[in-house]
Amino acid sequence: MDLRVFWTDTARFQLEEIFDYYKDKTNLKIARKLVNKIIDRTIQLEKHPSSGPKEPLLVNRKFDYRYLVESNYKIIYWIEDNYIKIASVFDCRQNSGKIKDL
Repeated sequence: MDLRVFWTDTARFQLEEIFDYYKDKTNLKIARKLVNKIIDRTIQLEKHPSSGPKEPLLVNRKFDYRYLVESNYKIIYWIEDNYIKIASVFDCRQNSGKIKDL
């Protein structure tokens, strides 16, 4: 069964912040390329929703959080009903403890 990927408002906002940062620090082409790579990475989840490992910092939560890595970013998601919900696009260069703030 194929599931649909749904981006939460938080994840969309983070993706916009990533785009804006790279657009300002590098250029528009690099910003688009990075954001597209992050989005494209989630496509595999439609057919293989459990392909990402469980996020160890979020094991005691209501949902079973998993993640994928693209570049310096951890794409954190959970599966609910017929959706894969992208919870966050976390910059791995940050303190990993910030993941618990999800």
